[in-house]
Amino acid sequence: MSQKSNPFDVNLDKNPANCAPLTPLGFIERAAYVYPERLAVVHGMRRFTWAETYARSRRLASAIAGRGIGVGDTVAVMLANTPEMFECHFGVPMAGAVLNTLNTRLDPEAIAFMLDHGGAKLLIADREFSGTVERAVAICGNKPLVIDVDDPEYAGPGARLGRSTYEEFLAGGDANFPWEPPADEWNAISLNYTSGTTGNPKGVVYHHRGAYLNGIGNILTWSMPQHSVYLWTLPMFHCNGWCFPWTMAANAGVNVCLRKVEAALIFKMMKEHRVTHYCGAPIVHTTLINADPLLREGIEHKVSAMVAGAAPPAAMIEGMEKLGFDLTHVYGLTETYGPATVCAKHDEWMQLDIGKRAERNGRQGVRYLVEDGLTVMTPESMQTTPRDGETMGEIMFRGNITMKGYLKNPKATEEAFAGGWFHSGDLAVMQSDGYVKIKDRAKDIIISGGENISSLEVEEVLYRHPAVLAAAVVAMPDPKWGETPCAFVELKSGARVTQAEMIEHCRGHLARFKVPRAVVFGVLPKTSTGKIQKFALREQAKSALAIE
Repeated sequence: MSQKSNPFDVNLDKNPANCAPLTPLGFIERAAYVYPERLAVVHGMRRFTWAETYARSRRLASAIAGRGIGVGDTVAVMLANTPEMFECHFGVPMAGAVLNTLNTRLDPEAIAFMLDHGGAKLLIADREFSGTVERAVAICGNKPLVIDVDDPEYAGPGARLGRSTYEEFLAGGDANFPWEPPADEWNAISLNYTSGTTGNPKGVVYHHRGAYLNGIGNILTWSMPQHSVYLWTLPMFHCNGWCFPWTMAANAGVNVCLRKVEAALIFKMMKEHRVTHYCGAPIVHTTLINADPLLREGIEHKVSAMVAGAAPPAAMIEGMEKLGFDLTHVYGLTETYGPATVCAKHDEWMQLDIGKRAERNGRQGVRYLVEDGLTVMTPESMQTTPRDGETMGEIMFRGNITMKGYLKNPKATEEAFAGGWFHSGDLAVMQSDGYVKIKDRAKDIIISGGENISSLEVEEVLYRHPAVLAAAVVAMPDPKWGETPCAFVELKSGARVTQAEMIEHCRGHLARFKVPRAVVFGVLPKTSTGKIQKFALREQAKSALAIE
């Protein structure tokens, strides 16, 4: 059978007039063109308009290019949430290079690995982190040129390591640098490393197309009004700040920078700058919920919060509602440019009691508008699980906001994309309304006597106790059952509760085999983004001494 010709394919080719590569770099150019005098960045006493921020970004691009750094090269940055970090999200890719934002809480060995693996030719580093940077550069085989950022808002210790400061580096650049969009929107724009809790971290490569789409997707998903005021509680090094540097340029809003996440300072910034939006892990929001109520006085405007996490506890969601903040729950991974699903709200949910509303809003939800596919499958058969709220499978993604792949790691890339979907590693069920609900990370499921126990289910119950600030549940070796749940609990300031009381609380809400056999009290180890480090707790749980 001959193939039917398509008349719409004849002489209708792509050309520069009707097809351009998608890139978020155009967002800042437009913001500076349309709103040159509008405030773009606030940090302490410093203020930059969109015209100034664009000019500084172009100076940075020019200075980078002047060092012979361009397409195929990496520029690493070790920075706090400062104007310099924001500018790097534009200036580095304007030079054609790839931006590698480093986690400021990692040790020198981890940083050295990333500098070597990513092949960084330039490292822009805040003076606060000079101790780590100096040791990392000393032990890595790849010795990048170091540029120092001396933030006026930082008065602590830290040596200058480079031959020039960031401002001196910029002074050598051209504010009218003639940057061009990438030749191909599939070109890399940034490199982000996974946490690497076992073995070396993997380098996740983002492309311009995905950054463009998720930058816009954040606005659509959150219904962000133009010129929103965004507080940087989320580290910009984490998944490129969930793409919000590019989002805020598209929004032509205000970036309120913040070096440290402290409740008093956050509420002060909200009042002073009338902050409308902020993001964070559950622990960030919990910190605000449990802060002195006097700190919140004077905030009378609407504040929208975005929370991401495998399963934010219902108690935290309820607490945010009582606080008066409008909370949106999203979920994603480094490999999906940050948020890739949203628990899209329905008006009728407001008729439910607060507990049921929290349960609905605590789900991972549905795909982002700019993501093509989200489903729950059995990874072995790649069959979609039924919408019964019980059959567990693995969350899988596909679409334009899924990474290009893992840098220099074809085996891991092939495994991650097996069957034409990205495998998240998160176990979930599909509920009757098509919303996804995570049950656990595959590695966090506790198998006790052949029965699966969701650590998230047990944690949810622990969070219901009024004394609990943070909780995590991991597997503890057991000679009879193989493993049993071990709970690690961080109490609120001034709270007192015994192990027996906490176990009894769990017995009132869980099947007996799911109840923790031991409860350990203390401050929980967390990542710089507020995630509890379960791998560290698993090591503690292996020791009988740790749970006495």
